[in-house]
Amino acid sequence: MALVVGAVLIAVTDPEVRTASGYFFSRPTDTLSAIWDAVFGAYSSLFQGSVYNFRRPRFVDGIRPLTETLTFATPLIAAGLGVALAFRVGMFNIGGRGQMLIAAACAGYVGFTYDLPPVVHLIAAIVAGVVGGALWGGIAGLLRARTGAHEVIVTIMLNYVAFYLISYLLRTPGALQAPGSNNPKTPAMADTAVLPALFGSRYSLHWGFVLVVVVTAAVWWLMERSAVGYRFRVVGENAAAARVAGIRVERTYVWAMVLSGALVGLAGVAQVLGTVTTGFTADIDAGIGFDAITVALLGRSRPWGVFAAGILFGAFKAGGFAMQAAESIPVDIVLVVQSVIVLFIAAPPLVRAVFRLPESRTKAAAR
Repeated sequence: MALVVGAVLIAVTDPEVRTASGYFFSRPTDTLSAIWDAVFGAYSSLFQGSVYNFRRPRFVDGIRPLTETLTFATPLIAAGLGVALAFRVGMFNIGGRGQMLIAAACAGYVGFTYDLPPVVHLIAAIVAGVVGGALWGGIAGLLRARTGAHEVIVTIMLNYVAFYLISYLLRTPGALQAPGSNNPKTPAMADTAVLPALFGSRYSLHWGFVLVVVVTAAVWWLMERSAVGYRFRVVGENAAAARVAGIRVERTYVWAMVLSGALVGLAGVAQVLGTVTTGFTADIDAGIGFDAITVALLGRSRPWGVFAAGILFGAFKAGGFAMQAAESIPVDIVLVVQSVIVLFIAAPPLVRAVFRLPESRTKAAAR
């Protein structure tokens, strides 16, 4: 349904369609042909920019768009897992931007400051970033547990605190700013702290994607098979019942936000150690912290659902730029499609009404 809405918008905004529609009643086939060319051209460019480019003669070149999709998807999946974990505990973590910035600063500082052996250096930088994100997320959980402060307000404010703190450090010599530079940018990461390319220098995909796959499996086990995950789910379903059952709800809130911040922080680590290794600015989050909310909603807060949603939105990001370059379609159209997807996901009654679907048995029995 979202793709249909996107097709309508593409047709409406296409100049050739508007020109042909001016004489629709005399030659209607011209308008229909222009609509087909605009929509097919846009979506074929979206596919070839995100999955496989059939215009390339060699497979190694044609498959490059898929690797770009997975590269874009890597931080989206990591951050989406963090937001989804908080959702499962009944908390709304919209502090992804701040957690990513703090994690990026911690990982980046270790990455360009210290001179360590290759494997040790990379592990130390990753751990530093994840711990930074965990501590920043834990602040919201601690305030929720001790004072009852709502995590939405706290995480929004922490986003601003993190942004201005990192912006200050990027303009401060001896902190994050590159030596001898007046630009608010860090030095390049040391080669020993960079996530290696997964398929060689020809592609931008790095081992961060493999790390995210492992983390997704770990989060699935945590939430579905462990006692900690069971407590998380119970608190998310009914905090009062969980408290009566002997679960320490306040402690659960703290640990949930710590783990959520760690996962979102992993997205920042993937950015500075894998995607942008030549130094980063305060815009390193690239809107991923907020896109992660959409990914978590689309994945229904389930780890493998978030994984699939992250790849889908990674494809939108990779293909959106290709669609804009090849067909002059505004990249905002892709954002509209993403938004409409969330709208339909968040409004099941609307989808049931459109397709005349029956209500689920569980809800019908509840009524």
